[in-house]
Parts: sequence; structure tokens; C-alpha cells
Amino acid sequence: MQNSILDHINSPTELRLLNQKDLPQLAQELREFIINIVATKEGHLGASLGVIELTIALHYVFNTPDDLLIWDVGHQAYGHKILTGRKDSFHTNRQLDGVSGFPKRSESVYDAFGVGHASTSISAALGMAIASQLHGDLEKQHIAVIGDASIASGMAFEGLNHAGVTDANVLVILNDNAIGIDPSVGALKQYLTNVKKGIQKKNNIIKALNFDYSGPIDGHDIDKIISELKRLKTIKGPKFLHIITTKGKGLKQAEENQVKYHAPGRFDAVTGDLISKSTSEQPPKYQDVFGYTIVELAKANSKIVGITPAMPTGSSLKYMMDVFPDRAFDVGIAEQHAVTLAAGMATQGLIPFCNIYSTFLQRAYDQIIHDVALQQLPVIFCLDRAGLVGEDGATHHGVFDMSYLRCIPNLIIFAPRNEVELRNIMYTAQLGLQQPIAIRYPRGQGITLDWKQPFSKIEIGKGIQLKDGKKIAVLSIGTITKNVSDAIEKTENPDDIAHYDMRFVKPLDEVLLHTILKTFDTIFTIEDNSIKGGFGSAVLEFASTHNYKKNIKLLGIPDMFIEHGTVTELHKSIGLDSESIAKFLNSFS
Repeated sequence: MQNSILDHINSPTELRLLNQKDLPQLAQELREFIINIVATKEGHLGASLGVIELTIALHYVFNTPDDLLIWDVGHQAYGHKILTGRKDSFHTNRQLDGVSGFPKRSESVYDAFGVGHASTSISAALGMAIASQLHGDLEKQHIAVIGDASIASGMAFEGLNHAGVTDANVLVILNDNAIGIDPSVGALKQYLTNVKKGIQKKNNIIKALNFDYSGPIDGHDIDKIISELKRLKTIKGPKFLHIITTKGKGLKQAEENQVKYHAPGRFDAVTGDLISKSTSEQPPKYQDVFGYTIVELAKANSKIVGITPAMPTGSSLKYMMDVFPDRAFDVGIAEQHAVTLAAGMATQGLIPFCNIYSTFLQRAYDQIIHDVALQQLPVIFCLDRAGLVGEDGATHHGVFDMSYLRCIPNLIIFAPRNEVELRNIMYTAQLGLQQPIAIRYPRGQGITLDWKQPFSKIEIGKGIQLKDGKKIAVLSIGTITKNVSDAIEKTENPDDIAHYDMRFVKPLDEVLLHTILKTFDTIFTIEDNSIKGGFGSAVLEFASTHNYKKNIKLLGIPDMFIEHGTVTELHKSIGLDSESIAKFLNSFS
């Protein structure tokens, strides 16, 4: 039986003391270590398994952390974390107060740049390389590792375009595995496929951008990678290494089903088989309510089209792609393009449902304002993963959308409290609006088994009363309403508390607000959005405008970045769980 190498590696300094012939064994041990932990603790799997050899080679050849290594997105950085002093704590990955699922500057000196969203690595590495030049350090290395899905994004090309006219000491490594979370799409994917096959006859576009291009090489041949990295280390200026890898390498099921094993949940570490979840009937995920509903609506309305930037599975637009492949579009990691594409479609009478995770819509803010709202185009934005998303943490929480959208003229903002409301607002929107609408809903499972009800039109800008009360009014918005309803039942005097689902952040139901503000002296607003600039702020603005002197208290996401943990744990930590809300209400009743 071989002695473990990984047991004795706690830093890249120790890694670099190994004989190169021992590195394949280390690669095998590192894969097994990741598989064994992710099998029970869950997390992202396939991406890290695919870059094990590259990860070892990078830390073996380069003098990290003095040489700066940036991972694009960071799904693939588990091996990096384990080799850089976090092996003993890796079992806490993505758990409350544990290791982050993504590279994070405050966590380790080896994490040169915090990531979580795609296509930022080249710009960051170039910025660091230029800084090194200005500091007079011409030997420091700056390495960006980016996938074939991420490099197709506009921001990545902006970085390449700039780097190509500098003499900055930057190395871009393309981890080409033909997949992001879903399979890569677009003309660049075809170009890279042709390069791999050796049939690409046109000029090399990377060389045309003034990069020293090498590859493609086998990303699982550790000796070949080390040899090429050592050569590139001696070359000055912008360099580009193209490597071919297999996502999920080393686990048969992860190689064969790369979409599912991107983040598979729990599985058997020995067999690789997924551990089946409860077979009892459960409420659907909100993303599936969207996916099934858009198909249902599209069958009746031929003008409906669907758009998603690289998230067909995560958004469940995949259902529409299967039924209407000519009317549903995965545009790749290109949120700006997705929004303006939808705007162009809307000018020609189509009804675009543009499905983008809340946290990723931030990347297309100018397009929302300039290309959609300014022109009053009826694009339907479906913002999946709104609110706290759990273990992905600060880079992925969708807690700013109501704040950053509310200030935009011409835009309707709606937050359904359950699955039926989501269906009905989608139905309402496709009947024909004269302006854009944003519909925000959370990650994960809903609360309604019998959700597939006949469609009913929702009146724009109208809230509803859920419960009567005598002394206090609670105004909630979106799915956090369930926590609020549960909380009211737990209070000492539930009959004292009236509860309203306001539904629309914009336009507010002014008739209902006037009634509430005239009736109650104490009013609470509760939301799973940033307390700064969100729903509660809108109510305060309304009260100020109309000169109401009432005691209005705001509950929501505090003015800070919330880290990772389960949604239940995070709600409790900031006082948005039902017990905390009940305690808060009791103090005023």
C-alpha cells in the first residue's frame, strides 16, 4: 500500500519539494479527497475534478502566493484550496462559518482575487500585472485560469483586447472542457472544437490579439503541463495556454453526466451513484414552476420566446428548449447581450421572457435602463434566485434587485408569495403590458402541492390583505410572507396584527397604503432584500410624501454582505426566521 502524499502537503512550499514523478499519485489522492468530502457535504464537484493536474502543476511551477493565481468563477478551486492550507477545514466547505465555496481574499493569501461570477479573471490579472510593472517588478507572474464558457463573455474579450496591446506579464490559461454548468454554446465553442480537432483553417484569433499562443495540450498529462508552464514562465508579455480537460475527470458518472454532477448533492463516494431523495410528493421548485408555466403559455401564445444566459438547467428554461427549440435561447455567459436581445425582440412584437438569476442581472444594469426601460419595451424579466440563496454565499445572494431596480422609471416590480402567484403574474405579463416587468422569486422549493391552478389575471399595482388585525400592520413582499404568517401565529396576541401582501414594489398600491397608514399607528415592513433602498424604503418614501407621522419599522437584509450557510441558518442570523420575527412583533404589541 502506497504511503499518502497528500497527508504531508499543507502548502505549495511542501508541494514544490516533491519529486515530479510523485505528482500523478498526488493527483489521484486529491481527487479522492474531494470526492469523499463532497459526497457527504455537497458542493461543486465536476469542475474541480477536471483541473486537478493543472492545479498541482500551477502551484508546482509558480511561486504562489508571490506569483498571483486567479480562478475564473471559482467552481474549480477546491483542489487549490486543499493544497493551500485548507485541507483540514475543507469538510466545512460552504457551511455556516466554514470555508467559502469560492476563492476569497479574506480567507487566504493564496486567493489573489475574490470571484463567484464569470469572466472577471483576465481583467483582474491584467490589472495586477500592470501594477507589478509600475512597482518595478518584472519577474512576478500573473495567471488567469478561465473556462471555455466564461471566455466567450464580453468582459473576457475586453480583457484580452487590452492585454494584447500591453507587454504585461500575464498568462491566460484556457481550461477547455466544452461545458460551463450546461454545455457551452456559440460560434467560439465551434471554433475551439475545430482547434481541438485540428481542422480550424482560419487564423488563430488569440494570436491575432498579440498573445503568445500554445496548445492545445492534454490537461491531464501533468508532465506536459509542467513542461509548458516552465517554458511560458521564461516568456515576457501576454501569453495564452490552451488545455483540454474533462469535467468530472476521475469519477465515471461525473464524466458521463457533467451537467448533473456539476453540483450533484449527496452521492456514494465509492460507486458515484446519487443518493435518492424522498419519494413523497413535494412542492415544486420555483424554477420548475417557471419552466412548466412558460411552456404552457408558449403553446397558447406563439409570440412568447425565452432567453437565458448560460442557465437553461438552473432556470428550467430547458423545458421550453425541448418543446420549442426555435423559440428558446441559451446565449451563453452574456447577461448584457441577453437583455438587449430581449429588447430587440420586443420591438418586433415578440414577448420575451428573459430569465436571469438576480445576482447576475446586476451585470446588465445599463442595458435594463438604456435599452429596455428608457424605450418602455415590454420585456418580462424573471429573476430566479432572489433573496438569500444559501451555501453559494455573498457572490450569489439575490438581495439587491428590488433596490437597484426600484429607481428605474417605467419598470414594474412584482414578488409572488407562492407558486400560484408566480404562474398568474407570468400569465398576466404575456397578455400584453406596455412596459417592462421584473418578477423575482427564490431558489429552491415552494410551499404549494396543488400549484397548477387555472390562470387568473393579476391587477397591476394591487396588494391584498391576508389577515385582519386591530393594532399593528405588517406589510410583506414575496415568499418571505410565509415566515411572516408563521410568525404572527406565534405571537402572544395574533389578533392584534393585520398582515398585508403588497405584491408590487413598483407601482405601490397607494390606495391600500393610504388605508393602512390612516388605520394603524405602528407598521412593519418585511422583505428578503437589502433594507437600504428596497420595499421598506418605498413605504417610508410614500409616508413622507403624504405627511404620515407613523411608527414605521423596517426588517430586511442588513447593510452588509451575508456569507454562506443554509437559507434557514442565514434567516435566523439576521432575524428573518419566523421565531425572530415573532419576538420582534411581541416587543411592540
